[in-house]
Formats: sequence, C-alpha cells, structure tokens
Amino acid sequence: MDIKTLVNLTSRAWSLNILALLHSGVPGRQAPLLEATPASRTSFSASLDHLVQLKLIERNPGHGHPLRPEFRLTPAGREAAIVAHRIMAAVPDDKELALLRRNWTVPILALVKKPKRFSILKSDLAPITDRALSNSLHQLEDRNWVKREIELSARAPFPTYCAANKGADINHAIALRG
Repeated sequence: MDIKTLVNLTSRAWSLNILALLHSGVPGRQAPLLEATPASRTSFSASLDHLVQLKLIERNPGHGHPLRPEFRLTPAGREAAIVAHRIMAAVPDDKELALLRRNWTVPILALVKKPKRFSILKSDLAPITDRALSNSLHQLEDRNWVKREIELSARAPFPTYCAANKGADINHAIALRG
C-alpha cells in the first residue's frame, strides 16, 4: 500500500475496522459489521460508502435485499484488508483504538520507521496542515507511539520523530511501499 492510498483510506474513522472485520470473516452486511464495532450508524455508513468509492469493497451482485445489501472485498480491497487486519491486531485495546481511528495517526506512523523531520513529514503527507501534523505528533508522543529526539549534529538543532513501542508495531504492520 502506498502513502496516498493510506491517507485516503484512513480519512474515515471506521474504514480500517470494516476492512479488518471483512478479512476476519464477519458477514458483509451492514448489521453484522455495525454490531461488531462501537460506531454510530451515521459514521459507520459514511465509512462504508467511502470504501465503496475507493473501490475497496463492492455490492455483492445477486445477494442481499436492495435495502440491506451485502458487500464483498474487491481484489484491491483484499490487499488493503490484510494490512487493516494487521494494524488492528497490533492495537487490541479499545482505548488505544480511538487514537488509531484519527485521520492522520496511521499515515504518520507509516512514515516514521526511521527518524524524520517535521518538514519532511509535512511534504510526504500533503495536504496535511502544520496544526494537524503538530497535534497528531503530540498525541502520538503522549501515547509513546512516537519518540521525539533533538538532532544536534547539524548547525541548527532540529527535532526528529521515529516510531516507538506500539507505533513501531503498527509501522511494521503497514509495510508501506513506494
């Protein structure tokens, strides 16, 4: 999975959950999927529609009632579902899943396998704003998923960010390419 796809995928809170559930064998109807998550019906439906737009899931032709359709993974969705399942398995705690559902958490963790500067992260995650990146990095630091260090070898010292602890586990689960 590349970073652009990952940013698009994680822009809805429940997208990773839905893909992981489909990968683990939960039936592809809205009711069983919704029951398996603590999501509200509105945000869950928005995430489901988002996955359809990204062509990661599709309506299963010939199955389900028109008002209660059944969904299945597309070939691209199967690949994304494997990654989503690995990410969700790395964070089994419900309290920590709240941070994982935030827009920029997973894309940031995907990029910080090695120490990176703020400016590099910002350019790699365009269109992220300075504020969104800063807030996300603070939340990840507070949870000890990202380690912030000051690089003193240059003339002007600067901070770098690198995945740590669960953040490193999630980075490894993503296995970003490109």
